[in-house]
Amino acid sequence: MLKPLLIEIGVEELPAKPLLKELLNIPKKWEKILEENSLVCEFDFFYTPRRLVLWHPKFLTKQPDFEEEFFGAPIDIAFVDNKPTKAALSFAKKCGVDVKDLACIKRSNREVLYYKKRVKGKESKDLLQSMIIKWLKILDFGKSMRWDSLNYEFIRPIRWAVVNLGNTFFDYEIYGIKASNFTYGHRSVTNQKLFIKGAKEYFDILSKNGVILYQDERYKKILDEFKSLEKKDDIKIEKDSELLDEVVAITEYPTVLRGEFDKKFLELPLEVIITSMKEHQRYFAVFKNKDFNNSFIVVSNAKTDDFSYVIKGNERVLKARLSDALFFWENDLKKGLDIEGLRDVEFMDGLGSLFDKEIRELKVALTLFEEYKELIVSELSLSSGEIRALIERAKRGEGDYCTPD
Repeated sequence: MLKPLLIEIGVEELPAKPLLKELLNIPKKWEKILEENSLVCEFDFFYTPRRLVLWHPKFLTKQPDFEEEFFGAPIDIAFVDNKPTKAALSFAKKCGVDVKDLACIKRSNREVLYYKKRVKGKESKDLLQSMIIKWLKILDFGKSMRWDSLNYEFIRPIRWAVVNLGNTFFDYEIYGIKASNFTYGHRSVTNQKLFIKGAKEYFDILSKNGVILYQDERYKKILDEFKSLEKKDDIKIEKDSELLDEVVAITEYPTVLRGEFDKKFLELPLEVIITSMKEHQRYFAVFKNKDFNNSFIVVSNAKTDDFSYVIKGNERVLKARLSDALFFWENDLKKGLDIEGLRDVEFMDGLGSLFDKEIRELKVALTLFEEYKELIVSELSLSSGEIRALIERAKRGEGDYCTPD
């Protein structure tokens, strides 16, 4: 018989990068457990920062019956003078039958004792608890943590669980908590328990309480709002695929917002600004008329009618980040590219200082220059003398050595 199966593991907010690193393995590891238990059925896997969900529209309620074969001792050892020996009696006991019920079969060129019996499959409800626990244990997110006084480890504390098979809820104990018949919606919408009657109702309840469960739908919502904003403000958003995956992983209801920063920060190299936005804040860069623009795109997880405070808060955070970057950038410019200061900075054990590394690289540059002199001179439109002058200035660690004297 086939019935729908819903499994939800509710957690504290999952960090995006470890989740994404293991993402493709999560459904594969569940599929392997299904195979081990002869319960292979099609399923979908969904995730948000607060939940991991397995959904089987049709799940086997019982393992298929199967035949199990047993092979015993060779006949000449199992019987002496047509009487069963201890080997035969032990084998019969193992199979749960009398010696007279055993057969013989040829195996590896010898006649051996043989028995085949039909084994009834177990009920799925008797297997699911151990299957879920094993699945959680073999997920590899890198670092794990313990919580409360429990001796369990997971990437983040597990706070609730739902296991529903054919509209029947099971109160399995999973990592110290009892599975029940409630879930939670988006934090900004409600912190109350949301009780569900069955598996299919689960999806409607989450949708009505601010959770877009399907990650592909969250991805599409973000891209649609990007497109709408680009058309409205005549801008171009840099759609970094890696960053898109991250914001999908950290939101349950994503909303695309545009903020701005002071134009003075445009003095910074483009790479510095984008790194500050992407790596630290998960912001997307904005271009207008092919020029880098003093604005940014943030994908918010808030569920509110007024996003102005969200935008202002993100603008304030980015201002602090860029102010630090500008301070260090201006100080670096004052010092110049003096490689003498690298003498006391160790590069790697046994490989000297960063100064030594720099000298080795310069020697490599000189060797390559001698070998490809004609090509380099023609490509750079510089004379060999000018190129040598640049290399000498690099050796001395003088400021601007991108332009010959």
